[in-house]
Amino acid sequence: MRINNNMSAVITNNQLLGTESSLSDVMEKLSSGFNINHASDNPSGIAIAAKMQAQIDGLSQASTNGSDGISVLQTAEGALNEVTEMIQRMRELAVQAANGTNSDDEKSAIQKEINSLLDEIDRVADTTEFNSINLLNGSLDSRIYAEHCTRMQSSTRVPAGIYQLDIKSAATQGMATSSGAGNETFQQISNNDYLNVTTTTSISIPAMTGFKDFIDGTSWSIDKNGTETASGTGLGISGSISINGYGISLLQGSSGESVYGQLRDACEKGGAIITDPQYPLEIKSEKFGANANLKIEFSSVEFAKALGFDTADFTIGENGPVIEKVGEDAVVELYTEDQTAVPSLFGKQATVNYDGNHITVKDTKGFELSFYAEAGFDATTDSSATDKGRITFNVTDIGSMSLQVGANKGQSMDVRIAAVTTEFMYIDDVDVTKKGGPEDAMNHLATALNYVTAVRSQLGAYENRLDHTTKSLDATEENMTSAISRIEDTDMATTMVEYTKLNVLEQAGMSALAQANELPQLALQLLQ
Repeated sequence: MRINNNMSAVITNNQLLGTESSLSDVMEKLSSGFNINHASDNPSGIAIAAKMQAQIDGLSQASTNGSDGISVLQTAEGALNEVTEMIQRMRELAVQAANGTNSDDEKSAIQKEINSLLDEIDRVADTTEFNSINLLNGSLDSRIYAEHCTRMQSSTRVPAGIYQLDIKSAATQGMATSSGAGNETFQQISNNDYLNVTTTTSISIPAMTGFKDFIDGTSWSIDKNGTETASGTGLGISGSISINGYGISLLQGSSGESVYGQLRDACEKGGAIITDPQYPLEIKSEKFGANANLKIEFSSVEFAKALGFDTADFTIGENGPVIEKVGEDAVVELYTEDQTAVPSLFGKQATVNYDGNHITVKDTKGFELSFYAEAGFDATTDSSATDKGRITFNVTDIGSMSLQVGANKGQSMDVRIAAVTTEFMYIDDVDVTKKGGPEDAMNHLATALNYVTAVRSQLGAYENRLDHTTKSLDATEENMTSAISRIEDTDMATTMVEYTKLNVLEQAGMSALAQANELPQLALQLLQ
């Protein structure tokens, strides 16, 4: 029996300390609700839980990102709904303007409303924003870089890369020119048997330098039965001219200024372009390509000569001489991916569609690349030393909105929103006051409506995809939260069983320690 070292008390105390330590851990788990409060509790478990928690936090934010993306698309789609309504209204106005009961003044009033709606479409495209990000002006569409063309657009099925083509010959306009008659003199004779009067009109037509000077330099005289009754300068004889169906009358003796002004107004109403008055007269169709028709009708051959037109361009129609000219489509050569001389990604089955200078390249699987070619640019006008008429398109992935819809790098979704301006919809020049303008307006507005509908359909597809994406993210987050709970969270029932056991052991240990501390006192009985 020893009194210096009470081994029973030491052993009991050590057991009690272990019980207290375990009881402390169990109480920490019960109070915190976590099964892992320190790395030492479960070294591998805390590593797994940390990675899973990062994923859960990322999934939660990705779901929020997806919801924000849906809000962006809904904002854009709401604006496009109004654009659709405005296009519908303009088409209704075009149908109204096409009715023959409308005068020019009424058509001008209709055009004012159309112009206002066109301005509003551009305003909506320029100002529709989400968090200061413009949505409809094309800034969220893929960037395409090229020279000698504008209004470049590509479908979502056009991969990034280099695309090249040659414009062998540019689209042309229907064109009629006036060169004068080189001091030619001709006579117009009219007989009135009832009055027995013979009237002769003599016109001296100068060579054409500038149209205004040409008219002012024309001299004419009228003889009746051989006696001169009138003479002067200016337009040689009276007559009428129709440009693309819009007709005007011109009076004999009108000055070059007056004749040019009336022709200019007729060209504007008839959808044609006239040269400046200091140059020889040249009238061209506004349009380019195979649909660029120009039809000029004259009341008489003599009147056409008085305006300086050459009889070689005439055909005689039912109502008199007619000049009919039509433009030609461009000739474009594509470089395809199977050719090695010029790098280009156009497919071997790609085709080219023309609408004047609006050129569209289409291929399978929704491939579509469109642009507006620079007027007159082709292999014959290109000043470059090599590759004449070449247009190189650099299609990039830059520009689209990237939505982070995953917890990890690279888990993103690109959203592209095409420009919805009047220029990109090719309705910026809609004019119902021109001859045939209402019909052209109906065609262009129908195309624009299809364009906007296609953009809205794409936005709807994005919205549906994001809706499914956010639901998937939420479900994944829920399942991962359940998984991390099994690792991190305390099982309260099991832990309470452990707590009860340890609590009983602690009380038993305290009692045993008290008994062990009394054992050395037994040695005193030996000393009595």
